[in-house]
Amino acid sequence: MPRLTRRQSLAAGASLPLATFAPTLARAEAPMLGAGLAPYRRIPLGAFEVTTLLVNTMVVPDPQSIFGMNVSATAFAEASTENFLSPDESRFFFTPTVVNTGAELVLFDTGQSAEGTTAALAAAGYTPEQIDIVVLTHMHGDHIGGMQTGGAPTFANARYVTGRVEYDAWAAAGDEGFNTNVRPFADRMTFLDDGQDAASGITALAAFGHTPGHMTYRLESEGAGLLIFADLANHPVWSLARPDWEVRFDMDKAAAAASRRAVLGMLAAERLPAIGYHMPFPALGFVDTRDGGFQWVPEAGQLMG
Repeated sequence: MPRLTRRQSLAAGASLPLATFAPTLARAEAPMLGAGLAPYRRIPLGAFEVTTLLVNTMVVPDPQSIFGMNVSATAFAEASTENFLSPDESRFFFTPTVVNTGAELVLFDTGQSAEGTTAALAAAGYTPEQIDIVVLTHMHGDHIGGMQTGGAPTFANARYVTGRVEYDAWAAAGDEGFNTNVRPFADRMTFLDDGQDAASGITALAAFGHTPGHMTYRLESEGAGLLIFADLANHPVWSLARPDWEVRFDMDKAAAAASRRAVLGMLAAERLPAIGYHMPFPALGFVDTRDGGFQWVPEAGQLMG
């Protein structure tokens, strides 16, 4: 077979129709899709499976109107810039958790709306009808907003669990959100005190202050443990590095700060993994001590099993 010279090869290439290269050109035109996050993350915990659900995320301006209400703007800005944060705005995350114990499917908090929570459940492979227990860590609207869909229970087959102190405080206050979203389930509600179990291997632990009866929940299975700390700390820096800073949504600010120090100190001492409802998704991590406060150490594959 005769061999082509270099000049002949170049000439042949130049004569090819433009359509020959069209697939390459078309691939280069794929649209930008914008930032995105997977809506769930699942890990093993002993014989349990633990799944965090991203049901919403938003950017909020003027974060010092929420965190650090008792410090100067200069102190807030310094703590922010030290940790690569803008003092002018902050992104917030909303993350319910599903725990499959092997016997029951337990949902911790219901998000701001049923739509967001059921969509994240579906992405994770669950249906609302599969939920056996709904645990309410406390009664703020972004935790109870998904209890109903069109006036009917979102989780039709579930029983409900919450802290006794928390329920009684909100029932006495006559709060509209509580009356709409939670009070209708009173006859299906189990009320827990500190140290009682929501299900086998899931224990309620008092961490009052954010709300009158705010609870955390400790999971234990086959020697593995994890703490769902809900709204004990609402930001990985402004709540952990500065646990004594006042937070607008903490109803008893002194009690909330004391609970933060106690629980975060326990997590650091025990090196126990944790899930925080408002921690950056997937909301899984560890707590360590740092400069008189604490730091959030995001999970980096250690919990994948």
